[in-house]
Amino acid sequence: MKKILFINTLYSPYIGGGAEIMFQQQVEELQARGYEVCILTTGKNKNLIIESLNGIKIYRAGIKNFYWHYGDDKSNNKIMKLLWHLRDIYNVQMKKYIQTVINVENPDLTICHNLAGFSISAWDVIKKNDLKIVQVLHDMYFLCANSTMFQNDHKCEKQCLKCKLLRYIHKKKSQQVDILVGVSHFVINKMNYYNYFNSVNKKVIYNAQDIKYYNNEKIWDGKEVFKIGFIGSLTKSKGIEWLISQFNKLNINATLLIAGKGEIDYEKFLIKLSNNNKIKFLGYVNSSDFYKKVDLICIPSICEDNFPGVAYEASANNIPVIASNTGGMAEIISDQVNGILIDPNDENTLGNSILKIYNNVDFYKKLASQSRKQVENLLNIDRMLNEYEIIINNL
Repeated sequence: MKKILFINTLYSPYIGGGAEIMFQQQVEELQARGYEVCILTTGKNKNLIIESLNGIKIYRAGIKNFYWHYGDDKSNNKIMKLLWHLRDIYNVQMKKYIQTVINVENPDLTICHNLAGFSISAWDVIKKNDLKIVQVLHDMYFLCANSTMFQNDHKCEKQCLKCKLLRYIHKKKSQQVDILVGVSHFVINKMNYYNYFNSVNKKVIYNAQDIKYYNNEKIWDGKEVFKIGFIGSLTKSKGIEWLISQFNKLNINATLLIAGKGEIDYEKFLIKLSNNNKIKFLGYVNSSDFYKKVDLICIPSICEDNFPGVAYEASANNIPVIASNTGGMAEIISDQVNGILIDPNDENTLGNSILKIYNNVDFYKKLASQSRKQVENLLNIDRMLNEYEIIINNL
């Protein structure tokens, strides 16, 4: 039996986004396939504690930095945030946790997902113990301190000077990885462009979820109120301001349902910007329930989303998607097939696309009928796990 040590910044019940959901699913499914697995993750505790969840052994390492970056108020302080990132370039103090777990568990292989908090010092410890490293990319952490290449309300067209300095050693250290797995071609291409992981074997493995089809018996017929949905983090980078502004200009029989949370001050700003009783803020909601309430999903990101789960979740529920043509979005949404791709540099493309669907019920029904079929490959968990197993066995 092979034993695998998984390393990721967060683990349930601490969920930062889709990466943590996919990570937990991967770990539990591989254990179900007969692998012995254990997890090393960060926590707010002072030292190293051991827990168990769904039969998975979890080591939570108390973070050795200025704050724990999960819901800590200090993360809103710019100076503290900079100090945090400086320490996270190469966090020597976190290395001891990794060595301790390796000593106890004696794994055959390590699979690293998000390393924020541990830093790339994790790679050195793993290699010192003659273990192979599979590094899974969910975002642009190795290029950008914020992991998004988005700042000052704009997408970064290139790696900025600050991130070049904060990520100076990452390029050289990245050559230690044995296999690089990207959850999209976009993120692999991004690393190639900046010459990261040059000598490393690379593989794209799309995320997958077993999403049961919700049989929407009452497909929108053009007579009922058209329910437009947004679900995700309420941040500038997700284009929520753009969506609200465009919706406010439309004179249509529609409502905009916004699900998700953001910083309190920003949420207040968005509510004020809405100034429209057709726009409703729902807070955190169960995504499965949310998809039952909407006819159209909008993902108007102005950052480069790597591989947003919302896009294929909506498609799996036969809901057309309007999404920005940036990042890995085009690997999920095919223009005029299961949705419409729009240009964040042309603000009216969003409103015009909503109108195009709203004013043509037959076009809407065509998109809806094609949506689930378009993402069937992303609903096959066995496909995803089989691809990871090939890598594991080869190493």
